[in-house]
Amino acid sequence: MTDTQSPAGRGTTLAFAYVTTLFFAWGFATSLIDPLIAAVRKVFDLSTAEAMLTASAWFIAYAVVSVPAAAVLSKLGYSRSIISALGVMVLGCLIVPVATIMDWYPGVLLALFIIASGVTLLQVAANPLVAALGSKKTSHARLNFSQFFNSLGTTLGPYLGATVLLTGGVFAAGAVVTSATRAESLRSIDIAFLALGAFFAVVAFFIFTARKKINAAAAGAEEAGGVASPLKAFTSPWALFGGLAIFIYVGSEVTIGGLLTNFLSSPTILDIPEAEAGRMVSLYWGGAMVGRFIGALLLTRIRAGVLLTVNTTIAAILCLIVTQTSGETAAYAAIAVGFFNSIMFPTIFTLTLERSGAPASATSGLLCTAIVGGAVLPLIAGLIVDDAAMMFNPAFYVPLAGYVLLTVFAVACARSRTREADVVAKPSPH
Repeated sequence: MTDTQSPAGRGTTLAFAYVTTLFFAWGFATSLIDPLIAAVRKVFDLSTAEAMLTASAWFIAYAVVSVPAAAVLSKLGYSRSIISALGVMVLGCLIVPVATIMDWYPGVLLALFIIASGVTLLQVAANPLVAALGSKKTSHARLNFSQFFNSLGTTLGPYLGATVLLTGGVFAAGAVVTSATRAESLRSIDIAFLALGAFFAVVAFFIFTARKKINAAAAGAEEAGGVASPLKAFTSPWALFGGLAIFIYVGSEVTIGGLLTNFLSSPTILDIPEAEAGRMVSLYWGGAMVGRFIGALLLTRIRAGVLLTVNTTIAAILCLIVTQTSGETAAYAAIAVGFFNSIMFPTIFTLTLERSGAPASATSGLLCTAIVGGAVLPLIAGLIVDDAAMMFNPAFYVPLAGYVLLTVFAVACARSRTREADVVAKPSPH
């Protein structure tokens, strides 16, 4: 029996597997923000808007770091950029205990910004790398498959995070906020982030051992794409349109995830303890995980723009239901949005890359910059909650408006052609 797969093909497959582990790593880290919001709100005695600054500190890193990250990627290449990013993430995790020992909430925000800066570089490198590691025809399905593992991380993150962050201390049954209970809860935050830092260190070692395979598999993509200034993405209307879509999508997704723990535990919804509500957030992210697996299959048969239109429309309807109802109906409508979020990020990403007139590295940098929507929209939603006397339902008008606008983007993509199709359609000058 002969081996029909070439060494280059096997190398590409292995590189794809190695890079996919990164999607799990940053998904797990990002989803810890959801139970952390509920934890810092009580431990530091914050308003909802102040607690949502944890999400803002995380996602504002994308606005600050993404464009420079694209330049770093061009300078260092894929494997060295990825390892550097993981090192920055470990550093941020080590800063968290320093901030909690000082009992300084801004220090926690600084640490989150540093961790997210590393995650940003990971995303700038990994998203176009996965899209390039294989046939262009299957890039949508391949990126959705990697995002499935990202969703596995986001599903496990809230469950484990809520178990560590929202139990004991100030969250114990009948507990009152004292210096002793606050100290216990602050140590829980330390444990969570030190464990996370150790996890990042292990992943960095794993990628280091695989760096030659990643570099070899990525060489063709780098030679084909070349290097380009990240600023070139600003000259492409489709890159800007895609950036707006990513801004709105991430802001909407993070708004719902960030509100869910306090929303589900509120008296008018499920009236359950914070730890139980925090673990239920895993259902929201778990829905995205299942949806991405199904979406990866559907995208081999259904045009990406059409499937995106269906998902954004249903997500908007579910948010409308949340704004008009209470109890279990509102609770499970909010959780169900996660399933329809599933394909949105990777599909918006690849649809934009197909249509952008700018180089892939520049477009990727701009799209990752737009993830800053996760810093802006949750803060707006938090201000709405505080203004509505801790009623969470009105805050869902924020993602509702977001999904309506995303439907406009999806329809535009469904009705347009890719850049390559436009080139083929043009008559030859000879």
